[in-house]
Amino acid sequence: MGKKFFRVFFWLSLLIAVSIPSVSMAAGPQEQPTIMLGARGDNVRIVQKYLADSGFYAGDIDGIFGPITAKAVKEFQHSSSLNVNGIVDKETFAYLGRLAGMPSRYSRALSMKASAYSAYDPGNGSYTYGGNLLRKGLAAVDPAVIPLGTRLYIPGYGYAIADDIGGAIKGQRIDLAFDNRHEALNFGVQRVTVYVVDG
Repeated sequence: MGKKFFRVFFWLSLLIAVSIPSVSMAAGPQEQPTIMLGARGDNVRIVQKYLADSGFYAGDIDGIFGPITAKAVKEFQHSSSLNVNGIVDKETFAYLGRLAGMPSRYSRALSMKASAYSAYDPGNGSYTYGGNLLRKGLAAVDPAVIPLGTRLYIPGYGYAIADDIGGAIKGQRIDLAFDNRHEALNFGVQRVTVYVVDG
């Protein structure tokens, strides 16, 4: 009686295990769903973070795929010679995940004096001149030298978007945003090469 019960229990357990698909908590690029205008959630946050880290997105990483995120996706697709449709499919997501390092194309390389700032510095606000929440990946520039909205690459810092201005930021000066005051103080003031990235 005991052996028969065990055999029945074993086969029922096996049948249940085979019939229920496994669910992965962390979807990789292969399982990445198509993400488009109107989508919300963690997958959108991942896309926004990739876009921000590569200098295409200056907005909030809020998990809402709105028109600003769609515009950034289209700009990324254009620069990567992908189908420009504003939809993050497997190919676009894979390209986003691989993007890192020095840009292959740039129009100018400027030697500039770089300082650092954060939203937590005395006298600073929480938003840039462009209206975006101040965070790493945004920079204050002199618009007469670098137009606002320009995508930049700074070795040792990464990609940035010219999204802010400042009274002391004139001529060959740039102010790089950081997420906290400690990081900004650690950066200090440095001479950097600022690459103006081609779209």
